[in-house]
Amino acid sequence: MRIGISTSVIQRGQSGVGQYLLALLRRLIPFSGEHTFTLFVLENDLPLFDFARKGMQLVSVSEAFRPPVKNILWHQTHLPALARTHQLQVLHVPSYRRMLWRKPCAVVATIHDLAPFHVPKKYDWKRMFYGKVVARRLAKRQDALVAISHNTARDIERFFHIPRERVTIVYNGIEHDRFHPGAKETATEWTAGKYDLQSPFFLYVARLEHPAKNHTRLISAFEEFKAATHSDWCLAFAGSKWHGAEVIEAAIRASSVAADIRCLGFVSDEDLPQLYRAADAFVYPSLYEGFGMPPLEAMACACPVIASARGSLAEVLGDAAAIVEPEDIHSIARELYKVATDSALRNRLRAAGLAQADKFDWQKTATEMLQVYARACS
Repeated sequence: MRIGISTSVIQRGQSGVGQYLLALLRRLIPFSGEHTFTLFVLENDLPLFDFARKGMQLVSVSEAFRPPVKNILWHQTHLPALARTHQLQVLHVPSYRRMLWRKPCAVVATIHDLAPFHVPKKYDWKRMFYGKVVARRLAKRQDALVAISHNTARDIERFFHIPRERVTIVYNGIEHDRFHPGAKETATEWTAGKYDLQSPFFLYVARLEHPAKNHTRLISAFEEFKAATHSDWCLAFAGSKWHGAEVIEAAIRASSVAADIRCLGFVSDEDLPQLYRAADAFVYPSLYEGFGMPPLEAMACACPVIASARGSLAEVLGDAAAIVEPEDIHSIARELYKVATDSALRNRLRAAGLAQADKFDWQKTATEMLQVYARACS
């Protein structure tokens, strides 16, 4: 097959969609002898795809098309023409926000979540309108739709009114060559040197996005935990700034325990596994997720996980996490206390987490995506 993939939605690799696409492409490279892959990449993102150059063709896209509105227009005007020029048989757009209306070949889209239907004010009103109204019409024109969880598939049927049989569920994977247990002492020393962050600490890996990622309630819960324990535990946020970051930063400045809350910024792919290994517990109180890769990555690194069960999280994490009600600050604080003070619980969560993470693998994801491409072509 001659397969094209749009990559301009990766937000410089600093988003869940970005990590999804980069991991998927790494596992598709071994199939480049059997299939032809053409990647459409924004100019400044080209270095992120150096790993793919030997097996895939990279087509540069002008940076003028990076802004969201211009990028949407590029997908609807320029990309169909490029697909015809490269004689593609199937074109994959890995985000519902860039699905095509015109079909120059078979078109496939991945829908990660329909969070705008669940989280009020997740985005500004224009993006909310696009996600709720425009995307619904575009989705019906795709030859194949991929949902990354059963929860997302149900949402597609419920909110987009697309029959369930038209949606293929393909779970995300875990890069087990990167995310695996390691020496705790080594990771702790590395984290102290790299981020001046001493154990013990809770870690939250997510974009600084308000309200969807629920940082402000976690800050309040951490204050309650500190008041109850008078401990030296810290709370570390790892992630780039996004919509509403200023609200989170203001909450940190106003916090009574601001000295024990650290913002690490975006953490590179190379550093992230060590950070998971160094953390004494991982906390993920998100208000809604279409999948939830960070808690699975933490589990794969033998880090105990505390998480909400919203969206797909209950489906993906199973019984391997300590579950909180994300809109109840006291619920979050109770689980912080339990996990911090009960070593037996932490050991149980580590063992359960490792077993749960083993169920997910990007190689399986890549194989199933190729099957989706083939069915779309037929």
